[in-house]
Amino acid sequence: MSMDAEALQRYMDASPFIHWAGMRITEADHETATLTMTMPLRPEFERAADTGQWHGGPIAALIDTAGCFGLIMIIGQGSPTINFRTDYLKPAYNTDLTATASVRRVGKTVGVVDVDVYNDEHQLLAVGRGTFGSQGG
Repeated sequence: MSMDAEALQRYMDASPFIHWAGMRITEADHETATLTMTMPLRPEFERAADTGQWHGGPIAALIDTAGCFGLIMIIGQGSPTINFRTDYLKPAYNTDLTATASVRRVGKTVGVVDVDVYNDEHQLLAVGRGTFGSQGG
């Protein structure tokens, strides 16, 4: 009951926050269990006005969303966040972000997903790991 990129995008766009944030799925690969999405820099995402530096909160939201929808791609239904962590490796300045979610495990009740976040030059900026309910919410 897996979902393709178009169905996943429709599901994401039903969330006012995700839609407002401009998150877009660019690839949903069932064979490798990876999902890639982007999020543009918005003034509301800046750490301080007119700096072009990303605040950590939107980066964490991207990691959470990419992980969740990576699992949804596989199981075809809602997947509430149980827990996730974010490690910030390098500041993000004046760039859109790309997140690649890799589904590591889908169990009866919990799924585990790793997420890497890159800038426009494909430099690794942050990594995250989430656990999500795999039976829906």
